[in-house]
Amino acid sequence: MKKVALLVILLTLVLSFAALKPVTAINLDKAVYLINGSLGDNSFYDSGQAGMDILKNEYGMDTRTIECGFDAGQYEPSLEAAVHEYPEKVFVNLDTVVENEAKTIINVDYIEEESAFLAGIVAALVTTSDEIPNVNPEKLIGAVGGDTDPVVDSFIFAYANGAKYIDPEIKNETKYLGDWVDSAKGKQAALQLYDLGADVVFQVAAAAGMGVLQASGERNLYSIGVDTNQNSLVPGHVVASDIKDIGMSILNVYKSIADGSYTPGETLNYGLESKAVDVVFEENNDVLPQSIIDKVSEVRDLIISGELEVERYVAE
Repeated sequence: MKKVALLVILLTLVLSFAALKPVTAINLDKAVYLINGSLGDNSFYDSGQAGMDILKNEYGMDTRTIECGFDAGQYEPSLEAAVHEYPEKVFVNLDTVVENEAKTIINVDYIEEESAFLAGIVAALVTTSDEIPNVNPEKLIGAVGGDTDPVVDSFIFAYANGAKYIDPEIKNETKYLGDWVDSAKGKQAALQLYDLGADVVFQVAAAAGMGVLQASGERNLYSIGVDTNQNSLVPGHVVASDIKDIGMSILNVYKSIADGSYTPGETLNYGLESKAVDVVFEENNDVLPQSIIDKVSEVRDLIISGELEVERYVAE
């Protein structure tokens, strides 16, 4: 449970708005983006920064980004105190759900299982394809996680289920790095999975996951990116990316506060229908046959319509 609590704080955006007397009259002049990590990950944190840049450049807000470098000691006590001591400010927690009595925290919770299910479909169709170069006959796919936590496990759980939706015989092998930064570890883990016979590896490891993408290029095999569109990073080998658009989420919350439609203490659930999560193929060097893209589109529509329900991950 402590690890979950830390994750809540790790992935926290604090939109710090000076309030006037009524809560609806919030002066949207300042925002602080607090991350337990560093920018430059080409993933989650950079996606959020893109939203902050829009707040600054298009909406004229005074923005600040605080990078804590995965050191919980830098921010945990002060952030917990701030939530209680500054009820006139709005706190937006990204990627998990945390509540307080004052109802000053807005949570953005992502149904990452829906997009990861699509990523699993991509992986399954790649590993069973007879059109894609270098694919072997084994029905094996892989995943690399930065560490074991509920969000990473949600991705990998749904990824494996998506693959089995296509072919129940497909197996997924997962390696956890215990690290979110070291791309060499990500690369080594991916190479081990390729050696086992995986044709495609899904990375859910932040900056360390860049090594997974590099390994797919070295082995002339395939990978799936995460959080942002990483398809162009290793052209012809990153076949798709499972995006989680943190920047869009920041802007959505900003707009709801600006127009008074937000509810203090609410939790926003973003799945495929919101377009904040999805699987994208743009800039993948046209490595996939159109039949795979069409199948993913078909399943996406089934999920959004409710005809296909994707199982949610439940931590033990």
